[in-house]
Amino acid sequence: MAVQEGTRHALVTGVSSGIGAAISHRLLRDGWRVTGISRRPPTPADGLTWLEADVTESAALVRALEGVSAPDAVVHAAGLQRSARLGELSAEDGELMWRVHVQAATILLDTLAARLPDEARVILLGSRTATGVPGKSQYAATKAALPALARAWAAELADRAITVNVIAPGPTDTPMLSDPGRAGTPPVLPPLGRLVSPDEVAGLTAFLLGPEGGAITGQQIVQCAGASL
Repeated sequence: MAVQEGTRHALVTGVSSGIGAAISHRLLRDGWRVTGISRRPPTPADGLTWLEADVTESAALVRALEGVSAPDAVVHAAGLQRSARLGELSAEDGELMWRVHVQAATILLDTLAARLPDEARVILLGSRTATGVPGKSQYAATKAALPALARAWAAELADRAITVNVIAPGPTDTPMLSDPGRAGTPPVLPPLGRLVSPDEVAGLTAFLLGPEGGAITGQQIVQCAGASL
C-alpha cells in the first residue's frame, strides 16, 4: 500500500518558505521522506532531499524530476501573487503566475503519473480567491484552473485509487503577504479575526495524505478562517 508508515515518500514544491516549508516540516515530523523542489535552499532536515529548480522553467523542472524515485504523494505548493486592477494588468505577470501554478502542476503530474503507485495522493495548493477578487483577476484565474485539473486527473486516476485534491487557503501568514508584487491588494483580516496559519494548511495536507483521506478526490477544500462567508 502506498501509505505505509515509515516508507512514504512525498515530492513537495516550494519547500524553501511559506506553506511549502510548513508542509515539508509536517510530513518529516510524521515520518515521511521528502524530496523538495525550490529555487532557494530550504532549512536542512533529516529525511529531506533538496532539488534546486525553478518551476517556471519547464525544461529545468523535467530534468529535476528525472531522478526522483516514485513518490507516494505529490504536493504542488509553489506559488506567487502579482496584483493589479484593470488598466494596469501585466501580461508578463499573468504568464509568470500561469507557469508557476498551472504549467508546473501539469508538468509534475504528466511526468510522474506513470511512476505513482496505486493509492498515491496528489494535492495542488489553490486559493480562496479563485472565485474572483477585485485586483487579483490574473492570480485568481490561475488558481481557478487548479480545480479543473484536479477533477480531470482524479477521474483519470480513480481506477488506481489515486486521489487528487485542491486545498484553497484564504489569507495565510506567509512571506507572500509582504511581497511588493501584491502591494495593491493588502490582506483583509478574515471573520475569525486572524490569518490562516501555514501549519494549519500543513495539517489539512497531512490528513488528505493519510489513511483517513483516501475517500476524498476531485475536490477543492477551502480553508479561509471565514473569509468566504
